[in-house]
Amino acid sequence: MERRTPQRDAVRGVVEGARRPMSAAEIHEAAAGALAGIGIATVYRTLKAMLDAGEIVLVSLPGDTPRYESAALGHHHHFHCRACGMVFEVAGCPPGLARLAPRGFAVDGHEVILYGRCRGCA
Repeated sequence: MERRTPQRDAVRGVVEGARRPMSAAEIHEAAAGALAGIGIATVYRTLKAMLDAGEIVLVSLPGDTPRYESAALGHHHHFHCRACGMVFEVAGCPPGLARLAPRGFAVDGHEVILYGRCRGCA
């Protein structure tokens, strides 16, 4: 990671304190609340550096903007609310997903995304 600055600390604090994957715009908004004047370009540069350092992971959802979350969370899945667009973590992982692959295929990873309405929108 590059040298430590208040801007980078603000972005890192937002990502590490988040309870869900966040878009760069959401991270920027939250970081600006902690440190006035932080620019979106600084947020993107910091996210790239954190990705390169393995501190965060990219959460890609079909048809949606990329989101970021702490790599310390380990393997888990996500719930995407179709009403508000928020993405939430889902604890656990269903066993036996590799059995769904065609015979002779070797599974080396998977992603499970649940869709519906969150508690606030249901």
